[in-house]
Amino acid sequence: MPAIFDKIADALHLNRSSEENTGEASTRETPAFDKSKVTVFFVLGGPGAGKGTQCANLVKDFGFCHLSAGDLLRAEQNREGSQYGEMIRTYIREGQIVPMEVTVKLLENAMRAALAERHEGEGWEDGRGRFLIDGFPRKMDQAIKFDEEVCESSLVLFFTTTEEEMLKRLLVRGKTSGREDDNEESIKKRFRVYKEQTMPVIEYYSNQGKVASIDATASVEEVHEKAKTVVAKFFAGEIGRNITV
Repeated sequence: MPAIFDKIADALHLNRSSEENTGEASTRETPAFDKSKVTVFFVLGGPGAGKGTQCANLVKDFGFCHLSAGDLLRAEQNREGSQYGEMIRTYIREGQIVPMEVTVKLLENAMRAALAERHEGEGWEDGRGRFLIDGFPRKMDQAIKFDEEVCESSLVLFFTTTEEEMLKRLLVRGKTSGREDDNEESIKKRFRVYKEQTMPVIEYYSNQGKVASIDATASVEEVHEKAKTVVAKFFAGEIGRNITV
């Protein structure tokens, strides 16, 4: 990594020496979590596609732990004592993608914490867990690194709608969200980045038969029913390839 990214990694305890100090190899031969016990769904879609809203509903339905990559980064940028919060803030404001090492490690740490809490309910027995990871991976290198080093993903929930609809939603949200990137200039930058860098991720997982495309243009309730049906079919073993609903 460039020197400035090494500094971010140091601040977030992501550097190689910290891994060595905890006995963790800097290059893993196997993922940190076993796919047979830990189920990971990536939740993707353009900015404003409604990912967070639908994740909240699916948590209630199926007992997932919902992890938002964006929320974890925003929390880190605002963490008291973080020397590099402003740098993360700049990436987000400019619609750019924060260095992969930072995001992947934040997600891994959050998953470890959730598993250590010993959640109750279906899917959390005997060291098992189920996660919805929202807004990640946004680039191919993130996808590959996470699958290889953290946990191989099982399914991608891909929420689709038009840019016009997403822009309208985000501008409304921006009136109350307090997010620096909920303005028209930042939103349009995010759309460009999404097309250039995230759509290849969708194609990558589609080639593996892991993508469930869900039309998110309808009402929240209608989209929820579609997503709920997809997840129920997955856990029933009824999804073995890409589907569209």
